[in-house]
Amino acid sequence: MNQPETKTHAGSAPTLRTHYLALLTPVVLTHALQSAGGLLDGFWLGRLLGVSGIATAASFFPVFFLLLSLIIGLGAGATILAGQAWGARDAAQVRRVGATAFLAALGVGLAVAVAGAWSAPWLMRALGTPPDILPAAIRYARAMLLVMPFVFVAWTGLSLSRGTGDALSPMWSLLAATLVGAVCTPLLVAGTSLGAASVAVSALVAQVAVLTVLIWRWRQNGHPLAPGAGWQDWKPSAAIANRMLRIGMPAALQMLAMALAEIVLLGLVNRHGSDATAAYGAATQVLSWVQFSAMSLGIAAAIFSAHAVGAGRRERLPAIVGTGLRLNAVVTTLFVVAAHVLAPFALRVFLEPGPVLQQAVAIVRTIAWSVVLLGWSNVLVNTMRASGAALLPALLSMAAIVGVELPVAVALEARFGLAGVFWACPVTFLAMLVLHGLYYRHKQNENGHFRQTGVALGAAGGRAPGA
Repeated sequence: MNQPETKTHAGSAPTLRTHYLALLTPVVLTHALQSAGGLLDGFWLGRLLGVSGIATAASFFPVFFLLLSLIIGLGAGATILAGQAWGARDAAQVRRVGATAFLAALGVGLAVAVAGAWSAPWLMRALGTPPDILPAAIRYARAMLLVMPFVFVAWTGLSLSRGTGDALSPMWSLLAATLVGAVCTPLLVAGTSLGAASVAVSALVAQVAVLTVLIWRWRQNGHPLAPGAGWQDWKPSAAIANRMLRIGMPAALQMLAMALAEIVLLGLVNRHGSDATAAYGAATQVLSWVQFSAMSLGIAAAIFSAHAVGAGRRERLPAIVGTGLRLNAVVTTLFVVAAHVLAPFALRVFLEPGPVLQQAVAIVRTIAWSVVLLGWSNVLVNTMRASGAALLPALLSMAAIVGVELPVAVALEARFGLAGVFWACPVTFLAMLVLHGLYYRHKQNENGHFRQTGVALGAAGGRAPGA
């Protein structure tokens, strides 16, 4: 929650790097806890239900990713607006942003639960889910969709907390959720007839744990988002919702394009049978451990940029970008090296030795190195988004996904089989980095620092504690 001090060009980097690492560490640990929860679920599904359990969960992932793109967009808008209000030391505006974001998350979550649960059979058939796991996949999809309101509200709370610079509360909340899932998932899978759908029940309990710990931490720390604090300011605002959409919708569209691409890729993978689907599902679990460093750096860049914009200190933006790019080159590379070395051992957590395991290792080693490229893009895109340039970077990402990833995946699959599908990811990440880098340089040359029209802060004088 501290603001980085940048007094001279020569002295800014060490100070800013210290602030980056102080925020980055709990954000990375939070992503690690999220991935740990997924690994534990995958472990118990694999051990108790076999390859069919892993394949069932993997078949739903594109749908989950598709729907989650909505709340990720909303969360991006909430994080940036809360960060700008925090940078301006306006606690009342932080609460108005929170009220608006929570109401929107609940409404979208309920709509997704009702519509998604009804359409689950059609969705899973449309994905080309292998016939031997289709009934279980439909049950799993319907159960997970019904839990979405709780997932959306909890995700929004975590996003708001990070926007104010409080990354520790989300970390402790996710730790509680991971512990709850570690206990509930095996008990439900082994002790009930729900099968893979037991994961959804465990997820419901975990989201309740997230919200409970998050609210408790807010109250303990006197956070402006704590229930009862400045209750008169907890009023949803149409103006804030409009700004949230303007910032978050491009992020949601970008995630939507990625989800649609994931659906196409999964369709290509499914054509090679349920073993290929299981290998792909297991590989994505390990790859998430690589990607959370790149994602965390993007989040940190967005938070620092939003604080700088709210404080009226746009001259900090180039230093924020430069420090993020350098940290990505070190931190994400370490995760990539670890993934290459440890993939055969990590995948044995939920896959037995054999051809499926070997296939999963090959997928990880094909994709992992390119996550460094993704990390650099994330720093650029999130800084531009927080400082007012949200739409065009998202459109450039979508252009790389639709214009590069999909045709390359189809062409390479036709030429090299299943292995060719996954080479489309490195090609796409490289295209994204080139496009985002060129646009960032163009905006720097054109504007000096990015413009942001109407930051929409509340009345001056409402100081956020610790700001």
